[in-house]
Amino acid sequence: MNSKITSLLIGASACALGASAQLTVGGYGEATYSYNFFSDAWNRYKNPQNFAGQHHGRVDLPHVVVYLGYDFGKGWSMGTEIEFEHGGVETAVEMEDDEGGEYETEVERGGEVALEQFWLQKSFMPQLNLRVGHIVVPVGSTNRAHMPVEFFGVYRPEGDAKIIPCTWHETGISLWGHAGRWRYEALIMPGLDSDRFGREGWVATGGGSPYEFKIANTVAGAARVDYRVDGLRVGVSGYAGNTFSNTLTKPNSNWEDVKGLLTIGAVDFDYSGYDMIVRGGVIYGHLSNSDRITAYNKKMRNDSPSPKTNVASDAISAGVEAGYDIFAPIKVRKQKFYLFARYDFYDSMLRTAGGILRYDWCGRHRVAAGVNYYPIPQIVVKGEYSAGIMRRPYNNEPSVSVGVAYTGFFTRRK
Repeated sequence: MNSKITSLLIGASACALGASAQLTVGGYGEATYSYNFFSDAWNRYKNPQNFAGQHHGRVDLPHVVVYLGYDFGKGWSMGTEIEFEHGGVETAVEMEDDEGGEYETEVERGGEVALEQFWLQKSFMPQLNLRVGHIVVPVGSTNRAHMPVEFFGVYRPEGDAKIIPCTWHETGISLWGHAGRWRYEALIMPGLDSDRFGREGWVATGGGSPYEFKIANTVAGAARVDYRVDGLRVGVSGYAGNTFSNTLTKPNSNWEDVKGLLTIGAVDFDYSGYDMIVRGGVIYGHLSNSDRITAYNKKMRNDSPSPKTNVASDAISAGVEAGYDIFAPIKVRKQKFYLFARYDFYDSMLRTAGGILRYDWCGRHRVAAGVNYYPIPQIVVKGEYSAGIMRRPYNNEPSVSVGVAYTGFFTRRK
């Protein structure tokens, strides 16, 4: 069920040559609530003893996505995904009675609206498909499979989003295909922007752009290969590209030798069988010239979009989860109820170059356990208890979360 929905939503199976025109409308969405038994203050890691015992609750709409796809026939197709993160952005112009009737722009709700995918595709054969446009970069397990029915937690796996973009989408060219048990994909796209790297998210914020365009002074490549056999899928993916000089201001001659080569390697797997699902993966990345990039970013203007913080040379994310369907032995028809557990380790400052201060709170272990109930295949109700286990002297970060999500199609006709 999950792999079928994924394939249709992100175009993982090519349209047949000469097929009649077909419109596909679908999407997915999540609504969540969390009660966090720790402080959410921005400076809670500076003096952790002052924030022990604090707590807060949150409601959120992490991702609501609408997918539109169309098969033009003769091997031509298109796909789009519009994503509303955290409820989107609500702004309005209002007249303020208590401020002399002045007009002011009010922000009613934070969030983001993003065009996550927009591509045109020519399918020559199952083994060869060419896609051009805005494409998901399938590096790591979460970027490959990020819909709510493809992970057990109430939220997406935390570690992946803490070191690389998630969901990672870029404008570029993709060549992909599948044959037998194998599937491959290779992409060319603009490089990430080193001026937006930082200590907490490493290179995660380097994939977007604060401007009306994406700076493309450097070119990068990514690739992925997956192999399937008897309920098991194993994938290997990677990325390489220079990241320095992707800025509006051209660096002067003092920085000519700085490349900021970013390399990322990942291995991930999933297994389904014996009423169980097991998933896991590891991402490791290295950034050259991280000390020079740190120095350059800290010299940027105060109003620049750069975090202007230390940048590590190496970062890691590793996680594994397993769930068992307790409805399977008692044969509850068309419903599933998974008990699951998950473990993660991630560190956005695993290693630093000489002279760059390392922050221990950027790395942690995380454990979680909970349930996933599927009344029908397209809808899941989730609940979990999780705890971020911090190094001393920082406070651990436990929380309880619940959520409801869907993945599916609203209409599909020929």
